[in-house]
Amino acid sequence: MILDWDDAYANGAYIDGADEIVSGWAVRAGEVRKAFPSEVIQTGPGERQFVDLYRPKLAGQGLTVVVHGGYWMAFSGRDFAHLVRGPLERGQAVAALTYTLAPDARIADITQEIAQAVRVLAERNSGPIRLIGHSAGGHLVTRMMCEGVLPSHMVERIEHIVSISGVHDLRPLLRTRMNETLRLTEEEARQESPALCDPVPGLKLTCVVGSEERPEFRRQSALLANIWTGMDVDTRAVELPEEDHFSIIAGLEGPDGHLTKLLLD
Repeated sequence: MILDWDDAYANGAYIDGADEIVSGWAVRAGEVRKAFPSEVIQTGPGERQFVDLYRPKLAGQGLTVVVHGGYWMAFSGRDFAHLVRGPLERGQAVAALTYTLAPDARIADITQEIAQAVRVLAERNSGPIRLIGHSAGGHLVTRMMCEGVLPSHMVERIEHIVSISGVHDLRPLLRTRMNETLRLTEEEARQESPALCDPVPGLKLTCVVGSEERPEFRRQSALLANIWTGMDVDTRAVELPEEDHFSIIAGLEGPDGHLTKLLLD
């Protein structure tokens, strides 16, 4: 039984050198943004409603959409530009999404921003679509699999959705201090929880988590893969040994990274 839900969702406190790891993300993201030019596409009227679209040097083999984490309260797509490198060097056009953060937006609003961004990108890019997100981003990409979020003709183009350390049942967040910023209600927590939604049949989902992550993230990852298995979704639950909530995303930073392979192969 979990009694301290703030502790259950605390990651940095349990990762050695957490501050140095986060500062390293900024350095590597800056290097990628310098090395690979991107096109900025506005996806809505808000200041943070845009994507940075990176195109491969060779003929594109589809579109990968990367959605960042930060508990819906922090970071931007540009802070995680280093995560586009793996799919990009495998011939994917890669979109790094930026969205409005809480408290300026509720989680339900952010879901709609991500859906609108996917619609805009789908209209501009041909071929199959893959969605991958980390932590809160894992929640947001799996919300795209839920009935009624995306139009059916776009859902048909989605080949694979990967949730990295995703949060799929939001109800425990009602018991955390972060909800002072998120402002979740019981009704919204239920409506915005992929684990409590009906998925679009026939899609492919992989929930991946590190073996060294907090127990709650391991539970949340296994939860969705288990529930949706019985709802006509091709699901996999993958636990990567010796990876924690911060180290795991490095698997997208190169064409041979474990997350790059998991997403594309």
